[in-house]
Amino acid sequence: MSQDEVRKGGHLTVIGGASAGTIFEWYDFYLYGSLAGFISKHFFSGVNETTGYIFALLAFAAGFFVRPFGAVVFGRLGDLWGRKNTFLVTMLLMGGSTFVVGLLPGYDTIGVAAPILLVAMRLLQGLALGGEYGGAATYVAEHAPPGKRGLYTSFIQTTATLGLFLSLIVILGVRGQTGEDAFADWGWRIPFLASILLLGVSLWIRLKLGESPVFQKMVEEGRAAKKPLSEAFADGRNLKLVILALVGLTAGQAVVWYTGQFYALFFLEKTLKVDGPTANTLVAIALLLGTPFFIVFGWLSDKVGRKPIILAGCLIAALSFFPLFKALTVAANPALAAASASAPVRVIADPAACSFQFDPVGKTAFTRSCDVAKSALASAGVSYENVAAPAGSLAVVEIGTVKVASFEGAGMSGKAFAEAQTVWRKDLGAALAAAGYPAKAEAAKVDKPLVVAILFALVLLVTMVYGPIAAALVEMFPARIRYTSMSLPYHIGNGWFGGFLPTTAFAMVAATGNIYFGLWYPVVVAAATAVIGWLFVREMKGADIEA
Repeated sequence: MSQDEVRKGGHLTVIGGASAGTIFEWYDFYLYGSLAGFISKHFFSGVNETTGYIFALLAFAAGFFVRPFGAVVFGRLGDLWGRKNTFLVTMLLMGGSTFVVGLLPGYDTIGVAAPILLVAMRLLQGLALGGEYGGAATYVAEHAPPGKRGLYTSFIQTTATLGLFLSLIVILGVRGQTGEDAFADWGWRIPFLASILLLGVSLWIRLKLGESPVFQKMVEEGRAAKKPLSEAFADGRNLKLVILALVGLTAGQAVVWYTGQFYALFFLEKTLKVDGPTANTLVAIALLLGTPFFIVFGWLSDKVGRKPIILAGCLIAALSFFPLFKALTVAANPALAAASASAPVRVIADPAACSFQFDPVGKTAFTRSCDVAKSALASAGVSYENVAAPAGSLAVVEIGTVKVASFEGAGMSGKAFAEAQTVWRKDLGAALAAAGYPAKAEAAKVDKPLVVAILFALVLLVTMVYGPIAAALVEMFPARIRYTSMSLPYHIGNGWFGGFLPTTAFAMVAATGNIYFGLWYPVVVAAATAVIGWLFVREMKGADIEA
């Protein structure tokens, strides 16, 4: 699209075309996160329940791990080939790999090859997404008129949330049509297979777009980069900007984003035991209410600057995550909150007899009395405190004033251990129920308006940090190496700091027994970004992006 076409009103086409394709890519990428529980059962059924869930989250994180590599590969191509051509390639990769996930046979059919193939598709998705965002953000920013760069790029920022929202809506629709049993068996594949239709529509839209006018001008004047990677990362001044963009902007933005959207969903389902359809619906409502604020904060950043809004969001998040998630517990599962307060649970055990229950190959049997107790509590979603006991003593679960002794399974045959564990878990379950601990959240007692309000507050923080980030990154780097330079810190921040958040937080909770302990990860990162960004990141609002 030429500059003349842009002046005649082509801005909507630019924003709409870039955004539509990016929504589709985020939809594809986040289907996996929304369906992690079902995927765990089909692809990781050869390991124990806790390990299987952690594996499902690790496979989710695998796509995030390779995003910085995709940023380097496709960022380089974007600075050499152009913005449009590159994000057409990333779209094809994303659509193809997502469609294949819907066709993959499970562990029961092909054994260990199933999770290997699944992870391979996730890696392709991560590579594709690593090249998509930088291209779309750069493309829109380079079309934006002066003084509206934050507003225009904020539409790209809505696409991640809209993609997640679309994935939740499609999942809810399919679940409603197939029923829960059929959805758990085969219906979960339909949203993945449906992505082939979205791929066709998105490609058709993007093929109508022209190249970025800034890139065209650079090519015509002979200023385009010849070696984008060395220019971006071997030059000390630019490398310093890349590092500051990461630790002073995107790391904090990423953990706020993933806590407010993904970890909140995991927390509702896995920890608070809210049923899947209800949790998805409540999150979808909050996303729908919060999405316009991406535009609001993008527009506001054109007035007051990118830096103050992003860093304020990080600081508020660091201060509010613990009270917000504790309020979420009370609103979503009041019986659990009440029981935790009136009858707190403690595991009194010899620390030397307690294992870190993560079994990569699914062959280790955790039969010590401490492991038996902690495994049962983790499965029940019950928070507990660890108390050291004398060496060699049998583990005891203390529920308020009631004590339930565990049993020592070491040395038992597999059959004998399974029988003893079944009996013991039944006794523990009865003691927990007597103390008021629910097996799951009662739908009638979920305070849905309050849950939505809390989730909306979390999403509002997401919009603060994420709405202005594209404009901030575009303005930090010169046009000739912009695609490469901005993509790497964005995807290290969002791919590693943010993408590993659900896995890291869940592992922290499992290790300590405290359902809120995982929040320390985003709190520390967000606070660090607020401090570093305030001290060292320079405000670039209104900078010349054609230079």
